[in-house]
Amino acid sequence: MSNVDSAGAPPRADAPTGPSRARRLTITTTAIGGLVLSGALGPFVQAPTLWGLVPIVLYAALALLGMDIMVATVVAVISALLIMLPTPAEVGELLGESLGDQVTVIGLVIMLGAGVGEILRSTGIAATIVRGVMRVVGERNRTAATLGVMVSCLLLVASLGTLAGALAIAAPLLLPVVARLGFTRSATAAMMFTGGCAGLALAPFAGSNVAIMSAAEVGYLQYLLYGAGPLAVLSLVAGLVIVPWMQRRTEGTGDDYDAADLGATDDTPKRGSGRATAAFALVLVASVGYAIASGAGTTFPLLALPLMGIVAGLVGGLSPTEIAVQMYRGAARLVNVFLLFWLLAVLFAGIDELQPFQVILDTYGTDMRGLSPFVFALLIAALGWVGVPGATAAQVVLLDKVFGELAASLGISAGAWIVVLLFASKADTYGPFPNANMVGSMSLARSTNLKNILLTGFALLVPCCLMYAVILFFETS
Repeated sequence: MSNVDSAGAPPRADAPTGPSRARRLTITTTAIGGLVLSGALGPFVQAPTLWGLVPIVLYAALALLGMDIMVATVVAVISALLIMLPTPAEVGELLGESLGDQVTVIGLVIMLGAGVGEILRSTGIAATIVRGVMRVVGERNRTAATLGVMVSCLLLVASLGTLAGALAIAAPLLLPVVARLGFTRSATAAMMFTGGCAGLALAPFAGSNVAIMSAAEVGYLQYLLYGAGPLAVLSLVAGLVIVPWMQRRTEGTGDDYDAADLGATDDTPKRGSGRATAAFALVLVASVGYAIASGAGTTFPLLALPLMGIVAGLVGGLSPTEIAVQMYRGAARLVNVFLLFWLLAVLFAGIDELQPFQVILDTYGTDMRGLSPFVFALLIAALGWVGVPGATAAQVVLLDKVFGELAASLGISAGAWIVVLLFASKADTYGPFPNANMVGSMSLARSTNLKNILLTGFALLVPCCLMYAVILFFETS
């Protein structure tokens, strides 16, 4: 991965110098081979085609091998374009449309979150919150801090119904805590990802969750009992094992934070920081309450984050000009993240144009009537798993439309269908391919190691698969 962190900080002197020569050769060979294959396929394939999986498989391979995430994304986008063979005008249209995509909005939300974080740091709000958290969890108790970070992310994501927007709010508050306790960036990303994904499953107003409840014709409590509740509990328990493992894996490798830069070592309260903290908390609670009441989605943080920054800055003693400068300074550090998410939106749009998942549906969707309910449920869950990240609500609607009546005729209960649709819409967040939620959690933790966040996802995915298989077995018996 790159040795420049996502906040734009220079590399540390003790940071790794990069992959070995043999690894670089493997990465280069894989990238060139993937692009050559894509170029050879382009003139001979038409959508829908299973060859549309090549770009995202290539992306995952390059990420696991350790290629810089931005470069890997560019290579994957070029791979998709080589297979699609669009005209220059069509490429321009694809780039333009992707600017308004939900995935690109996530990148913008992360930039705004960094701007708010700069205001929290300069007004002393972050340090005030750090002192309060430390009094509760203690500075030497990493287990309590790990659970506290995961639960904080869970609650905020569940309230807002958007992982990126909620974590953008939580990150500037939590990073000083983990920095002071000596957690690495990769371990912090694992905490935020684990807790955030658990909260996303619990979110009552998230689009995919509403779609699941509508498809299974159940209420929120039943959805919670069969699907989201077990996943949230499993995530928190697994996180208490995964985070210490990730910490041991990355400690002493140059993956640590600069605690002073995060405001974690500032023990002198700034004048007015208490009032500013109270004002910030009030606007935060009001924003979360409004989001819950209105069912606001991913775009709501585009308004809420600047509003919180303005209120915190004014009460903290900053002038309007100083607030604008601080917001710009913080957001400017993550322009690369915004560009990364824009490229991810282009990649996902290209794969959607190639329609590889439609081939899977057309090939295997009508050959399942002779299956047992348990096997049928497993196959549909696995089929949804390969869907493109970022379109979970659409996935749920599509799967229910195609297979809902067949599931009912086979005796699949509402509880089992909840599990099937939840796994189908959420499992790809944990792997096997990189996705926007992974990259968002990683970026907000100021980590650049995609491989470690992928390993975190795999470590959550395996017990999740086993747990849901057991639930489905009893529900379909």
